This record gives sequence, C-alpha cells and structure tokens, in this order.
Amino acid sequence: MSEFFTEYQMILIGLAGIFGLLMAFGIGANDVANAMGTSVGAKALTIRQAIIIAMIFEFAGAFLAGGEVTSTIRKGIIDASTMVDRPELLVFGMMASLLAAGIWLVIASYFGWPVSTTHSIVGAIVGFAAVGIGMDVVQWGKVGSIVASWVVSPLLSGTLAFLLFVSVQKLILNTDNPLAAAKKYVPFYMFLAGFMISLVTLMKGLKHVGIHLTFGESLLIAAGFGLVVLIIGKIVISRQTVNVDADKEFHYASVEKVFALLMIVTACGMAFAHGSNDVANAIGPLAAVVSIVESGGVIGAKSSLPVWVLLLGGGGIVVGLAFFGAPVMKTIGKRITELTPSRGFAAELAAATTVVIASGTGIPVSTTHTLVGAVLGVGMARGIAALNLGVLKNIAVSWVVTLPAGAVLSMIFFYILKAIFLP
Repeated sequence: MSEFFTEYQMILIGLAGIFGLLMAFGIGANDVANAMGTSVGAKALTIRQAIIIAMIFEFAGAFLAGGEVTSTIRKGIIDASTMVDRPELLVFGMMASLLAAGIWLVIASYFGWPVSTTHSIVGAIVGFAAVGIGMDVVQWGKVGSIVASWVVSPLLSGTLAFLLFVSVQKLILNTDNPLAAAKKYVPFYMFLAGFMISLVTLMKGLKHVGIHLTFGESLLIAAGFGLVVLIIGKIVISRQTVNVDADKEFHYASVEKVFALLMIVTACGMAFAHGSNDVANAIGPLAAVVSIVESGGVIGAKSSLPVWVLLLGGGGIVVGLAFFGAPVMKTIGKRITELTPSRGFAAELAAATTVVIASGTGIPVSTTHTLVGAVLGVGMARGIAALNLGVLKNIAVSWVVTLPAGAVLSMIFFYILKAIFLP
C-alpha cells in the first residue's frame, strides 16, 4: 500500500489542503459570530470593525496557539486502530469529512444559521466511518454526549445570562442614579469578565502551545488578570460623566458606554480562544492525511503539524470571516432579540463562563450553542415577547440537521474518492 501513497502523494495532500482550506473558510464564516455577533448587535462595534478585530485575534489564536500536535481523529469519535491495515480508507474518510463539513458550513453561513463547526466535522466523520468502514468503528457513547450538549450548553449559558442581566437591571439600570450605581458595581463585572476570559484563553488557548498549567495555577493567573482589568476599569469609570444630551434621548446612554468598552475586551479574548481551539476542526483531519500519506500508510495516534497546515487553517478562518462572516453575525447580534451593550455583555460573559465550566468538567459543548443560549437568556429576562421565535425555530432546525447533513455528504464524497483512486 505504501506504493499507492508514493504514487498519489502530491495529489492526495493537495486535495486535502484544498478541502481543509474550505473547512477553515466555513469556520471563519460561521463561527466568528461567537466572538463578535453580540458586539455588533449591541452597536459596540460596526461589522467592519468586528471583522478587522476578529481577523487579528482569530488568526493569532489559530497560528500562535493552534497546536504543535493534534489528535489524529477529532474528539476521539472513531477508533483509528481498526484501520491500520486499510490506511487509505482513513485518508479518503478524512478528506471526505473536510469537504462535507466545509460545504455544510458555507450553506449554513449563506442562510445566516449559526451552527456548530465541531458538530459538522463530527457528523461527517461518523458518516463515512459508519457506512464506509463499519458501525463498530464509531464510539457511539461520544456521539451521544455531543447530542446531549445540544440541550446542556444553551440551557446552562441561558440560565447564567438570565441571572447576570437580572443582576445588572437590579443593581444598576433600575436605580435612581444608574451612572453612580455603575461606578460602584461595574468594576465587579469587569473583574468577572477579565477572570473568565483569561481562564478561557488559558484553558482552551494555551494548552496547544505546550504550556500546561494546573487548574489552580490557571485560577491564580486569571484572578490576577481580573484584578488588573478591575483597577483599569475603576479608573476609566471614575472619569465617566453624564452626557446630558445623549441621556435625554436614552436614559442609560452613559452607563451603556461603559458596558460597550467591556464588550470589546471580552470579544477579543473569545476570538483568540476560539481561533486556537476550533482551528483543529480543519487542521486535525488535514494533519492526519498529511501524516499518513507522508509515512506511507502508518496511522499514528498523534499527527505533527507542519507550519503550512497551521497557516492554512488560520488564513482560511480569516478569509471566511472577512468575506462571509456578516450573515451569521447579524442573526446572533440582531435577529434573536434586541441587544444593548449591557445585554450583550451579560450574554458574552455567560458564554465564556459556560465554556470554562465545560472545559473543567469535560462536557463537550459548542461555542455556537452556548452563545445562542446566552442571547436567548438575556432576551428571556425581558419577557418572551422580546424574542424572535421564528428565527429561533430556524436555528433549532439547523442544529438538528447539522450532524446528519455532514454525515450524508461525507458518505457521498467518501465513495466518490474511493471510486476515483481505487477503481
């Protein structure tokens, strides 16, 4: 079989590179809304500003913290050891999965559906493995826990966002002097934001660079960063004065300005953490193909990551979000419920907190599902009438369709690739 890989080496790696680029493009197009959608919806950032900031932080996360080594199979969904005698099938499967998940993400982004990039690639891998190799290859327990996360992640983040925004209403917005209350309480929210965003970055972002901190060390560093944000925030807020003209039109304009600054900080942290973590959905399968093909058919548990693969992943995300990121950003930021900076901040902080809880407990969650749940929770704090139920129904359907859509497309492409290379 090593002759097969020698003969087709450049073609297989070239095709896998193109499919990996398409997948990274889809991740950028669909998932940039996880970090930036609420900031755009709350008018803390324009779409153009959000895209520029996301391009910088997503690429930095993907390239600097995207990882030296990646697992051969994303999320341990299938048992690769069963394919040691048929490595070409794993190569075709990974290529088919990248192409299938990439196409589904582009379709979803076109319609403005925020779907999970992780679920897209997982569905695709399950599809080719179950039909092309055998049902026993798939780790069905892992698939079950991912399906369960459809309910767990939005429920958890929605509850947290609801409680956070209710606390903002009670402590700040519904008082006689909102700006004075903001000066008193917002530093605490700033500490929470700095603490949670740095924890997300430490736990999800830096583990790929080879920096392995214990949970206690991460907590201490995050607390230190939170205190720095609190001190800077206290200085900035103390200088904030009531803008009489703006407050005439909108009673909370001066207070919301404070939350708008806070949102930009949380958005940058989420973009970095997202780039570092979710780039693996594109470069993991690609690195597996490159490793198997270059070794003449040897399947390793881990695949080393050539620099060009990281660059391709980071570059694909940037191009995807620049050219195709706006539709999903508008869905999350504007179409589910009306967001202000204080509401958007509550949603972002709740989403970040959920990601930290999930990482610590090993629950597989989707950042997309988490953020949609958080925006939903903020909307619920203002009553069911504040939600666009039609948009929520479309989002729910797109979530359910993601796994089977990836699976069916992957099966088709797997058999096409098999027919081309093994006639």
